[in-house]
Amino acid sequence: MTIAPERVEETVARPSTTGRVRFVLILGGLSAFGPLSIDMYLPALPQMAGELRAADATVQLTLSAFIIGLAIGQLILGPLSDAIGRRKPLVAGLVLYMVGSILCAVAPSAELLIAARGVQAFGAAAGIVIARATVRDFYSGTAMTKFFSLLMLVNGLAPILAPIIGGQILNWTSWRGVFVCLTVFGAILLAVVFFLLPEPLPEERRTPARFGSVLRKYATLFRDRSFLGYALASGLMFGSLFAYISGSSFALQGVYGLSPQAYSLVFGLNGIGIVLVGQLNGRIVGRFPERTLLTVGLVIAAVAGFGVLAAAVLDLGLIGLLIPLFILVSSIGMVAPNASSLALAEQARSAGSASALLGVLQFVVGGLATPVVGLGGAGTAVPMGITMAGFGVLALLAFGTMTRSSVTSEALAPSQA
Repeated sequence: MTIAPERVEETVARPSTTGRVRFVLILGGLSAFGPLSIDMYLPALPQMAGELRAADATVQLTLSAFIIGLAIGQLILGPLSDAIGRRKPLVAGLVLYMVGSILCAVAPSAELLIAARGVQAFGAAAGIVIARATVRDFYSGTAMTKFFSLLMLVNGLAPILAPIIGGQILNWTSWRGVFVCLTVFGAILLAVVFFLLPEPLPEERRTPARFGSVLRKYATLFRDRSFLGYALASGLMFGSLFAYISGSSFALQGVYGLSPQAYSLVFGLNGIGIVLVGQLNGRIVGRFPERTLLTVGLVIAAVAGFGVLAAAVLDLGLIGLLIPLFILVSSIGMVAPNASSLALAEQARSAGSASALLGVLQFVVGGLATPVVGLGGAGTAVPMGITMAGFGVLALLAFGTMTRSSVTSEALAPSQA
């Protein structure tokens, strides 16, 4: 039996609880490709460098290749899904992801592994960009925001569980086994999508994918100050999150003396904070406008960022650092669903392209935080605090200066065919 969530407006009944849960699990699994494919193999990097006889820096390029492939894949597959529907590029992307994962598992050298990661990432991009566009196909207005908040259940748990799963896999097999498991994950999702996910984009709502029209579509999105403001706010907040991911292990273990196990516990608790705030956002979004909730989330994040910086500069101790760190990371659960919903609200006919640009800005702008955190050297949490506070302020400024004071939340999605 296939899942067919209703296309809902503010006044239209929602899908059944069973269908909604299945829909969340499918789209959540698709959007989890990024954190699973990035985080699961991180514990194996030293082992990979030794076996492949490659420098650490060379092996780390496998992460760069994945992020680049993810960005390029979204830019191409987003408009393609607007033109030919969501299912075909999604199925093709899942197959490509499986091929890339198998190539990673059997790669005899670091160079071939880097290339295979690019293939894997291009396929993973289909899941990420099409999952977000599919939410826009089925939902609009507050219902869309509520669904994005519900997806935080899966998206928040993925980065928590991925390193743990990867570490457990390494207890009984080599790093190649991690990519075998990712292949299996891709195969399961391929089967689920093929049999259970209907085509969400009817032919009458599709748009041509000619090269010129795609470029014009992206140019239009870049000229849309409101869309770009929400997308930048989301991307800059992910920059703050990337600063935490890249800098917290060195700060908490190297500066504050946490053991790897204690650090994993802190990392997990912060991830749970994202999940809980995301669910809170889903419950209250009908009572408060999305823009209001986004404002609150961004202000909290910016203030918490300065709290992290103050704790590092004034040496307020571990607890003094962990409290604002938890608040800032948890605020992603309020910022991400509202920013995504508001950015896609008026993009019903180009949801794939808008979803692609939204995702690319998150990874590109967010990825800038990683080298910035490293500029201050080891032995201090100040660079992490500066970066998190800075990106938080920039996100608030982008939102405040570029977006309109009122957003149309009209139901653009037609009734289900």
